[in-house]
Amino acid sequence: MAEVTAATVKELRERTGAGMMDCKKALGETSGDMEAAIDWLRTKGLAAAAKKAGRTAAEGLVGVAVRGTRGAVIEVNSETDFVSRNEQFQDFVRGVAELALEQTGNDVDALLKAGWPGGGSVEEKLTSNIATIGENQSVRRFATVEVGQGIVVSYVHNAVVPGLGKIGVLVGLESSADKAAIEPLGKQLAMHIAAANPLALRGEDLDPGLIERERAIAKEKALESGKPAEIAAKMVDGAIAKFRKENALLSQLFVMDNKTKVEDVIAAQAKEIGAPVALKAYVRFQLGEGIEKKESDFAAEVAAAAGVAA
Repeated sequence: MAEVTAATVKELRERTGAGMMDCKKALGETSGDMEAAIDWLRTKGLAAAAKKAGRTAAEGLVGVAVRGTRGAVIEVNSETDFVSRNEQFQDFVRGVAELALEQTGNDVDALLKAGWPGGGSVEEKLTSNIATIGENQSVRRFATVEVGQGIVVSYVHNAVVPGLGKIGVLVGLESSADKAAIEPLGKQLAMHIAAANPLALRGEDLDPGLIERERAIAKEKALESGKPAEIAAKMVDGAIAKFRKENALLSQLFVMDNKTKVEDVIAAQAKEIGAPVALKAYVRFQLGEGIEKKESDFAAEVAAAAGVAA
């Protein structure tokens, strides 16, 4: 049984928006299991979040690069936010994003073995940066998007410098239309993805394990409602249908007007330009997703950056 501490209660509050006593009770009911506690709160209607919070848990930068009909997005982590403003670190992230364009798949080890412009490998350049900057860094992940005909559009939300920031998005639009005609649509879709954080392109593409988890929560809520079994079953089906609709990109409401489905926005643009347009793929990276970061105060970060004891 995991210990229920003030820190775990605080984390649960941040991730769900539930009250302190409710969070404490949820952790007690679930033997301190964070994910189970989130589900427990949601079955009681006490959690504000509908999916795992995308709270940034590591520092560094997300970088994007596009060349022709291919794009790459990469995440490079550092210990403190100070490093993300370091020009040497920024140049490294920019360079690795360009090299990622030449990779097949998403094998970070293969990328680290790739040659660095000017000599050596990416890994050797990274090691050199760690030594000169004085802080641990790592290439965490990368992904690519490619279309046969059309355009790949990149977008960085709240960019620190062009192409580098905390959230990076790639959108691949397949079309025979002139690129200039579909680029504005690609940019708007990328901005939508950055804001709405869809979990899959289509409802049927959502992770089956995630759907089963949502179904279990919906079933528990339906049973607690006291409704007859047949009505409870319809409530569960309705909840899952709603979850699929709200978390699949093509069925989400477009953030630009909050009333038109994304797939209808794309269809309208295709009709306007007189050529088919298909959203083939997308990628969204948010810095630090899924990484646990030990808490530190600002004074400690300053001391660490300066190389002195706090």
